[in-house]
Amino acid sequence: KAVVSTQSTGSDSELELLISGLPSIDIDDLKANTEYHKYQVNSLQVQWFWRALRSFSQSERAKFLQFVTGTSKVPLQGFSALEGMNGTQKFQIHRDDRSTDRLPSAHTCFNQLDLPVYETYDKLRKQLLTAISECPEGFGLA
Repeated sequence: KAVVSTQSTGSDSELELLISGLPSIDIDDLKANTEYHKYQVNSLQVQWFWRALRSFSQSERAKFLQFVTGTSKVPLQGFSALEGMNGTQKFQIHRDDRSTDRLPSAHTCFNQLDLPVYETYDKLRKQLLTAISECPEGFGLA
């Protein structure tokens, strides 16, 4: 029998990943079930976002999913069945027109990512990785 100590894992989100294992995250399915607010599917930052997400390891993808939804679990029926506070709720990318020095932030109740209008792909990728590493439950740092 394996005994898991929450003291050794540090947080509930890490414990969930330890128990459940890394999910297989289908980026194409997530993209097909995404809504955009003040961004278009062909906006440069949106294209960079999907490129960055595809470049992530499975572990980083799981952290991203945890960051925006509050769980690292992929719905059994795929992302079309993603649940939010009010039932089925697609993943959303909202344009954040505040400073590009801000990290992306998330609202897990709504499966929502607030993505600043970063000037370069490298900055977007770096800021997104920092956000998912530093703020596993979705609340961004100013």
